[in-house]
Amino acid sequence: MSVAKAMTAQDGSWLHGLSGLFFKPLRLQIAALCFRQGDQEPEILLVSTRGTGRLILPKGWPETDKPASQTAIIEAYEEAGVVGKADPRPIGSFRSFKGLSDGIRIRTKVLVFKIRLEKQLKDFPEAGQRECLWLPLSKAIETADEPALRRFLRKHRHDLT
Repeated sequence: MSVAKAMTAQDGSWLHGLSGLFFKPLRLQIAALCFRQGDQEPEILLVSTRGTGRLILPKGWPETDKPASQTAIIEAYEEAGVVGKADPRPIGSFRSFKGLSDGIRIRTKVLVFKIRLEKQLKDFPEAGQRECLWLPLSKAIETADEPALRRFLRKHRHDLT
């Protein structure tokens, strides 16, 4: 290999490696939009995050060996004890950030599946680690800590039947 070709290859790979510092691809998370019928409007479940206590939807990383709707059911159960049926297709998505334990925030795309509540168990894997709040949809829109989640709930308010 000539010196000129070697320099070009080195410079190109160096630049490519540096671009990774500025561009971070979206990571996919799966969320459960748990709902039940309320007195005047549907009620939505928000759960607190374990680290900061922000109010969000139950969500997590996809399970590679399971359909995404099944992952939503698993997250609803693990984080809030919710048992229910998920729609097989997502209702939509929004962009968010996942905070890691070392303080790094990762951009994520959150794919959201509706889950109609059948029952809520008192004993579940993350019981005592999270607060679980059932709120009327209009109150959930005001209370959710992520602006993108508030917009998502506002946009899909008529899809919760």
